Amino acid sequence: MSAPGRGPSPLATLRRISTTRPTVVPGERCEMCARPIADQHQHVVGLENRSLMCTCRPCYLLFSDQSAHLRYKAVPDRYLSFPDFAFDQAAWDDLQIPVGLTFLFRNSVEDRVVAFYPSPAGATESELSMDSWDRLISSNPQLDLVLPDVEALLIYRSDHGRGEFHCVLVPIDICYELVGTMRMTWRGFDGGQEARSAMDEFFTMVESRSRPAPAVGQDQP
Repeated sequence: MSAPGRGPSPLATLRRISTTRPTVVPGERCEMCARPIADQHQHVVGLENRSLMCTCRPCYLLFSDQSAHLRYKAVPDRYLSFPDFAFDQAAWDDLQIPVGLTFLFRNSVEDRVVAFYPSPAGATESELSMDSWDRLISSNPQLDLVLPDVEALLIYRSDHGRGEFHCVLVPIDICYELVGTMRMTWRGFDGGQEARSAMDEFFTMVESRSRPAPAVGQDQP
């Protein structure tokens, strides 16, 4: 017992802290229900602030109906390539992107198309004019199947910005993952070898998961 007029003894304080401290749970947890989840898990997008939330499978499925009017949407695991992608240097200049790749996605809340690309500071964003988007879709009608908010069109030049143009439909969370990798690995003016190696690994992964997009009018996967 502590003496009158004095605070609790150091031993009593230590005991109180040890019994009231919350238990530390290792590993990641679902940001909706706090259930433990594996390192490889799925995400949902908060439409109002465009935040990604890590979720367990049951919570993910609650928001998998893309036509429902909800505050969140599940990010699909869909990768589609466009072998007949019609795009040239003039079309690239029309996007006004200073590096060799960009992600384009539709923001349903603000009703606009957004272009962003990785940089040493993270994701650099610019609003794409609807005229540029309409010209892109007019030349490539297959691209119009991209889902708002949860999928993006990755447009890039092979050979680190010196080769042909390519386009792949990818989940939006993969885009942010690449942006984070670039921010951590970028060195100097051109990124350095580590950043280039990370880019090569990213494109290898995307190509391995992609399958050709259906022709216009065919059932979508």
